[in-house]
Amino acid sequence: MKYKRSLQRERILELLKNTGIHPTANWLYERLKGEFPNLSMGTVYRNLNILDEQGLIKKIDFGSTFDRFDANITPHYHFICEICGSITDLDIPVDSGLEKIVEAKTKFKVNRHRIEFYGICDKCRKKTGMGK
Repeated sequence: MKYKRSLQRERILELLKNTGIHPTANWLYERLKGEFPNLSMGTVYRNLNILDEQGLIKKIDFGSTFDRFDANITPHYHFICEICGSITDLDIPVDSGLEKIVEAKTKFKVNRHRIEFYGICDKCRKKTGMGK
């Protein structure tokens, strides 16, 4: 679907591209409401859905209360901190061999896969004094 150009949508995309924190819609709203006084959360969600539909961002649903959003649309894995909830992109190769294994062992056609790693980020580990 073709959408009219929207300055708000462009700013949302720009913010997402310039942060590595995988923010919520509320985080984006808080940063843009001063720039766009009439901005509503509904507008933010609508524009995030459009950007996702256009393949310019990815909505990340980790089963938490709020969806998070990522402008890095290349296949990659995430590390999620179980203490602070931060999400970090991992700079490791995506193992497409896993898809071949699943196809070989089933009658499924795999289009993609998603793996998340959970643990404690370095910042929380240092703060709590937890091990390596």
